[in-house]
Amino acid sequence: MKLKTIFIFLVLLVLISAIVALRIGSGAINWSSFFQALFHPPINSNPDMTGNGLESNLDRVITIIWSIRFPRILVALLIGAGLAASGCVLQGLLRNPLAEPYTLGISGGAALGATLAMILIPSVFGIWSLPLTAFLGALLAVGLIYLIASRQHFSVIGLILAGVILSFIFSAIVLFIFVIASPNEVKSTLLWLMGNLSSLNINLLNIIPFFIIGGIILLWLFGRELDAMSLGDEKAFHLGVNTITIRKWLFIITSLVVGACIATAGMIGFVGLIIPHLMRLIIGPKHRPLILASALAGAGFLVVCDTIARTLLSSYGQELPVGVVTGIIGGIFFLLFLMKRKLNYQ
Repeated sequence: MKLKTIFIFLVLLVLISAIVALRIGSGAINWSSFFQALFHPPINSNPDMTGNGLESNLDRVITIIWSIRFPRILVALLIGAGLAASGCVLQGLLRNPLAEPYTLGISGGAALGATLAMILIPSVFGIWSLPLTAFLGALLAVGLIYLIASRQHFSVIGLILAGVILSFIFSAIVLFIFVIASPNEVKSTLLWLMGNLSSLNINLLNIIPFFIIGGIILLWLFGRELDAMSLGDEKAFHLGVNTITIRKWLFIITSLVVGACIATAGMIGFVGLIIPHLMRLIIGPKHRPLILASALAGAGFLVVCDTIARTLLSSYGQELPVGVVTGIIGGIFFLLFLMKRKLNYQ
């Protein structure tokens, strides 16, 4: 399949998943009202004063689509793209098929920051407290891993070991906080930690595109260097690539992208693990097209998973965390993938 055809298909997939997500939900919307509302974003929407209820019903549909569902879908697209692109880069950078955005302990730092904000630290910054402390926690993890890995000249093993060890430490601290917290605080924190778009802070839409879209563009620019590094440090050096410097920058960029994603919606697993694997089979090993394809596929995948999460139990008045859905789908897919293919990134 030609590369151009693949990208056209991925763009259509993203558009279709977004339109379906706008249409499906707990509130019943007929197709006529849906298309009317879709092409009439809210500007000045006034209730119908004639008493027939037609226009007021359209106002309700417009509010549901543009004020409730559209921001959530937009954030799902951004986070899915950011996690998948970051996972693609980490798998090539670390030459490890199990690498994903949470391998390096960034999620553990963000989880610790969010837990502190929700349980121990008063909401000093109001609605910004949770995303800010989660992002600061991710930056703390990045700083510690950077410090440890720098002493190992940013070797692949040094990065992985530092991330794994810090993840254990952060998880232990979070569990300690849970022990001394009240049950209600623990429940609300766990829902966030499982990945949740239902309590989205709309104001974050003014900030996270800068980190995620900007980060994906920067990762794409390093695509050729990443191609060389995926062959091994020695071969990359002979091709004129400064592996230590490039690995350092790629680590920082992916960390910022993942930190922004986690700070917005919690820890959503498997997107950065499954999507790059699938795209690598379709696109091939070259990282520039692979990063873009992973971003598009990850965006569509997370929108579909979030649609399932918010509609599966809607008849019971409940909503699943999207991280539960991605975990189930991703886990099943990856088990099947492991049984059918031999993974070799050496």
